[in-house]
Amino acid sequence: MSTQTATPDAPPAPETRTRTGRRPSPRPRPRRTQGLTSKVAVNAVLAVVAVYTLMPLTWLLIAATKNYRDLFATNPFSLGDFHLLSNLDALFAYNDGLYGRWLLNSLLYTLVAAVLSTLVSVACGYAFDKYVFRGKEKLFGVVLVGVLIPSTVVQLPLYLMASELGLVDTYWAVLIPSLVNPFGVYLARVFSEGYVPGEVLEAARVDGAGELKTFTKVALPMLAPGFVTIFLFSFTANWNNFYGALMMLNDERLYPVNLGLFMWNQNVYQQPELYPLVIIGSLVAVVPLIIAFLCLQRFWRSGLTAGAVK
Repeated sequence: MSTQTATPDAPPAPETRTRTGRRPSPRPRPRRTQGLTSKVAVNAVLAVVAVYTLMPLTWLLIAATKNYRDLFATNPFSLGDFHLLSNLDALFAYNDGLYGRWLLNSLLYTLVAAVLSTLVSVACGYAFDKYVFRGKEKLFGVVLVGVLIPSTVVQLPLYLMASELGLVDTYWAVLIPSLVNPFGVYLARVFSEGYVPGEVLEAARVDGAGELKTFTKVALPMLAPGFVTIFLFSFTANWNNFYGALMMLNDERLYPVNLGLFMWNQNVYQQPELYPLVIIGSLVAVVPLIIAFLCLQRFWRSGLTAGAVK
């Protein structure tokens, strides 16, 4: 008869209880599946937005390389015979180079108005931030009201004023209204609060600098990122200023490029040869905006993030 030694069972671990005698609730485990699902959903939405944004530009790039026959004989997103260079030659040769004049007009309207309106906006925003004067906040409220009013609403009063002054159908009729930028004044005040310390201005005044010199030599260099950001906003708005030019101009030699392309597109049914010119002209009209953003994107990025950690 064999004997077997029984091993005693291990004593159960003591239960951990809180002071109230209840067992502590188990810690929730991270839900990796839920996090993965949310990332996939966000990436899917971003992909849809990217496709929606890039699809018209992709079609424009492909269509600009086709001639009139291929535009209607091939799939919109399929390549045909390469005619980009010949389309460019036809664009700038049509009607004695009228498109080139429109492009120069747009550059004139945009650059002059953008530089001057940015200077005015930065100076006004700096004054609203650093100076104390009677009715300051009420006047700034009027500026904010100007931000809320659509530009198309004021075009008819501007036209009537320009007509009284004899400025209709001149360069000044487009340039002068573009100098006023309420949104730029608002941004300039925000940038002035974040970039220009009051102590630096006081030190400049103690050293004998006047108010104009303090602004141009001390404050304006500090506001360079904000200046570029406001300039880009103004540049884009003036380049796309269609309705103002439509109201003020009758002479086609004074048209900006967007208004000129619109007029060509209106005559496509009577002149089918204009259709490829409208497409290639639309592609060329996008190039200055792309160049401006690529050249100034470093300042633009820093300007947009200026108040992020304020």
